[in-house]
Amino acid sequence: MKGRIAVIAIFMSLALLGIFCTSIAEAGKSENPGQIAGPLERKVILQRLYMDGEMSEETVTVKIVSMEDFWASYQDWQLIDQNEERIIFQKKEHDISPLLKANGFFGITEDGTLSIFNGKPEHSQIIQSFFQIDVGKLETYKQKELLKGIPILNKSRYEQVIEAYKPYSLPESEK
Repeated sequence: MKGRIAVIAIFMSLALLGIFCTSIAEAGKSENPGQIAGPLERKVILQRLYMDGEMSEETVTVKIVSMEDFWASYQDWQLIDQNEERIIFQKKEHDISPLLKANGFFGITEDGTLSIFNGKPEHSQIIQSFFQIDVGKLETYKQKELLKGIPILNKSRYEQVIEAYKPYSLPESEK
């Protein structure tokens, strides 16, 4: 009888040991870092900050098979926030926004402030303001140009216009 109990105890020990080893092996498979059991799907929000102060936002849904590949594809972006549903990245663009390229005009406000308008200056919304100009020092054609509106079109034109009108800005004490 003692022999039978010993044999049964050995078999039970071996069975428990087999179950324990199998569960450890399964746990080891799922805990492999960098590997995902199946593709993850995340909403990725890409924010672009432009030199004129505008920000555009693009939302895409991405299937992530490898976390290493995913992070590598956004290496030029700064991680802003992430949670289980979405990941937000941001990038500073050294260019003006598409809005300015399409519909931006330099102009002057009633108080003489050099500004950018969404459309021609007459009745449009101000997007960005820069500095107050001494309108008395401006040549007549420059005044008319600002009243009519100077289309921006590209980064170079944006920088040229600001530099061209800087010498006409009022000192801080005269504002």
